Amino acid sequence: MDISKIVQNQLPESQYINESVDKNQIYLHHTAGNKSATACINGWARNSIRVATAFVIGYDGTIAQAFFSGKWAWHLGAKDTIFKGQGLPYKNLDKYSIGIELTNWAFLDQRDGKYYNYVNGEVPGDEITVLDEPFKRHKIWHKYTDEQIASLKELLIYLGDKYDIDLTYHDDIWDVCPRALKGENGVFTHNSIRKDKSDVYPCPRLLDMLKSL
Repeated sequence: MDISKIVQNQLPESQYINESVDKNQIYLHHTAGNKSATACINGWARNSIRVATAFVIGYDGTIAQAFFSGKWAWHLGAKDTIFKGQGLPYKNLDKYSIGIELTNWAFLDQRDGKYYNYVNGEVPGDEITVLDEPFKRHKIWHKYTDEQIASLKELLIYLGDKYDIDLTYHDDIWDVCPRALKGENGVFTHNSIRKDKSDVYPCPRLLDMLKSL
């Protein structure tokens, strides 16, 4: 990957934990927000909590970096109870993982032939993905763009090589996953450690890309 393609949009040091850590996991998220990667990071900079991911990928495929990938911020929200439910000790997965956000409005409602996000904004019909089977009770989702998926592939390959992270696809990443909670090396989704999350969703084009790594 040509890392010069990554747009630096650094958060203030107070917005992440400036501690260098060996990484062995990557978690995929989506923002449930608007199109711009830099706008997402600028929003994080305006609050007082250290919740962020190292990278955000916008609709146009722009990769924006909020802080060095060897540092960390809170991005998972994994509670002790989820570990206990799997008979596992708590582990600070935020610290040892890299988070990547895709800008995306998530699941959508259809009303009178139009599509709406959770803040009642209309989403154009050409930005829709309809799943064959519901995921987290929803079949209609905002589309991950081809540009996002292509940039995500490049970034995953780059980070996998940099940190020796296994990019092999496993189909257990769409629900709470003991492998993730144990801190095993690999690529996971936010669903892997939170029952209440639905990011990312199993878009067929995203699945094809992950399986190709």
